[in-house]
Amino acid sequence: QVQLVESGGGLVQAGGSLRLSCAVSGRTFSRDATGWFRQAPGKEREFVAGMSWGGNTYYADFVKGRVTISRDNAKNTAYLQMNSLKPEDTAVYYCAVRSWYYSVDAGDYASWGQGTQVTVSS
Repeated sequence: QVQLVESGGGLVQAGGSLRLSCAVSGRTFSRDATGWFRQAPGKEREFVAGMSWGGNTYYADFVKGRVTISRDNAKNTAYLQMNSLKPEDTAVYYCAVRSWYYSVDAGDYASWGQGTQVTVSS
């Protein structure tokens, strides 16, 4: 079955960095697009970044210039490098996969990870 396992979250001071990983199994990852989303307490889940199977990327305005999405098909793993973190980045971060092209709509993804907590202190 399809499984997505995230790691790399934690507590970091404002201005710090984290790299989230998402290991994917049960799918042909090289044909997948990856989406990263986040959800803060009391808020809707929101799109952070996406990468299509061919490498095209797209970022939400609130993370542009601070976040980089990448992938390693040989390892079936997607990454989200986050720099210059702010307290407002505090949320549970989720990775998701779908075939071929990313979408900014969470409803377009059928497979999700369990989420990893990112907490940024001021």
